[in-house]
Amino acid sequence: MKRLPDSELEIMMIIWDLDKPVTRFEIEAQMDQGRRLSPTTVLSFLSRLQEKGFLAVQKSGKNNVYIALIDRESYMQAESRSILKRIYRNSARNFIAALYDGDSLSDEELKELEDYISEKRKERGKQK
Repeated sequence: MKRLPDSELEIMMIIWDLDKPVTRFEIEAQMDQGRRLSPTTVLSFLSRLQEKGFLAVQKSGKNNVYIALIDRESYMQAESRSILKRIYRNSARNFIAALYDGDSLSDEELKELEDYISEKRKERGKQK
């Protein structure tokens, strides 16, 4: 799966959040007030996303309707694996250390992480 530039990812995040087929107008209405793009720029991003296989387009009256072909979770998993591989050399420990050593994780977040790891260990034990 191709990695999306921030501008295209922003469009996909809006589409995923709306969780339905959307028009360009609906996308523009959801964009940050401080980040208004011209309609032609939005259409250009939508066209690129369609070419990359992230979106399908259908005609509905006079408007194009855009439908997500890749779901948010699939993209996030692929992107997370890519970051882990490229930046942290496939080491979850290095990734967590980078967050923790920079004091980025609160005690609550560490507890959440511990609970998640415990849950995954239990699931793995049930599969064996």
